[in-house]
Amino acid sequence: MDFPWLAFPLVSASLILVIDLTFWQWVDQHWLRWKMVARLGLFLLFSMCLVQAGLSPLNTVPTELPVSRHVLATTLSIAWWLFGARTLTILISVLLAPRIGGKGHLLQDVLGAIIFLVAAVAAAAYVLDLPVKGLLATSGAVAIILGLAVQSTLSDVFSGIVLNATKPFRVDDWIRVDDIEGKVIEIDWRSTHLLTSEGSMAVIPNAMAAKTRIVNFSRPDHFHAVTLSIELSVRLRPSIVLDAIGKALQGCRELLVQPASSAVVVKSGLRSVEYEVTGYVQSRDRRSAVRNQLHDLIYRQLAASETRQDQVRPATRVSAVLNTVGALRMLSNADLAELERNMRLNAFQSHEVILAAGVVPEALYIIESGIVSVSIERPEGWVEVGRMGPGELMGETGFVDQSPAVGRFSALTDCMVYRIALADLEPWLKDHPELRGALAGLARFRAKARAAMLTNKPTAPDPNGFLKWLRKGVTRFQAPRETRKTDKLS
Repeated sequence: MDFPWLAFPLVSASLILVIDLTFWQWVDQHWLRWKMVARLGLFLLFSMCLVQAGLSPLNTVPTELPVSRHVLATTLSIAWWLFGARTLTILISVLLAPRIGGKGHLLQDVLGAIIFLVAAVAAAAYVLDLPVKGLLATSGAVAIILGLAVQSTLSDVFSGIVLNATKPFRVDDWIRVDDIEGKVIEIDWRSTHLLTSEGSMAVIPNAMAAKTRIVNFSRPDHFHAVTLSIELSVRLRPSIVLDAIGKALQGCRELLVQPASSAVVVKSGLRSVEYEVTGYVQSRDRRSAVRNQLHDLIYRQLAASETRQDQVRPATRVSAVLNTVGALRMLSNADLAELERNMRLNAFQSHEVILAAGVVPEALYIIESGIVSVSIERPEGWVEVGRMGPGELMGETGFVDQSPAVGRFSALTDCMVYRIALADLEPWLKDHPELRGALAGLARFRAKARAAMLTNKPTAPDPNGFLKWLRKGVTRFQAPRETRKTDKLS
């Protein structure tokens, strides 16, 4: 029996397939969601055309059709199953993309393969009316043979599925697998690709990664450990060393308060004692810079402690402090000796104010030991803007332009500070303009740093989820009340 009116629906269905393939290839990936909506619409139109043509993908094609139309109808019915499988696969990818960040498509690939396998079996059973049971039995035997042949590969694939499901690490995490450390850049069917610190590529089979110990340095993501190993001479008393290390840890502003930093004695020998220092920073990228800063701070604190313990040559104590001041390095030994005669040592207890804000400094202060906290007054109270350690200067504004100190300098720990009175130093400065210039440069540098810190005001994060909804609800509730109050007043 001839059905000439079937030609139009079949041709329309064929055109829809061509439009879908062309549309999907030409449209940019940034429009993925709109492409997904368009594909769903085209799939519905394709299904309507098949129904209009009297075809059902759940049944075989009528044998009454001419050979050419029978072949076309059979092809379109099989294409309906593959079209639907492809649409479902893309929909799953769009739904899973926010959870995986658009990387690591192993789970989507596995789901897509299963969906296409089911669609192919269904098309063979419903459209082609093939004996699926025999086909499945034959494919099962073939699958067993292939599984034994590629056992190691299948182990890697299923291990990759487990890794994607449990997520011990993700793309861009910095991990260590066994003795290999690097940044995860890709997770595929068989392996995990790491970019090591040497710039080389390490490919680790997923089966190995699933069985061995994994250390993820990127989790938790709100703090990262900084560890130092320091070996010192046994002549230094451990209590003095630990006190100096503790002050150095307090002097590093980038270290987090919680978890707290610590220092312990790891090993003691006949000639040296090994100390391990641990601190935590918010950003992993800052670990190297903080580690270098801690080494320098610990060195300065230990140098100050050694100088303080030397009671045989008191002049060496003052000279050692002057040699650590960067602004005084251009002075000769005779000039430094002149300064030493005007230096007076003062002791300050923790939280004691050394130089108050708004007061014109009448002396130049040089920190010998301890940590000094610098704070400025803001509308919300005193805010710490910096910390100073041994060898740093305070009160330079009194020598440069007689301007008052903007910040408040207070002892964060017990401090020993040398004081050089302006009256004693002023006549000497006339013959040494280079020192005044160095102090002026230091004052300008600190003014710029202070201005930059005042400009970058912290912004409160916008609440999400329930808190955001609650804030909107309170705002809507308060707005009518304020309107009613305004109406009453008017």
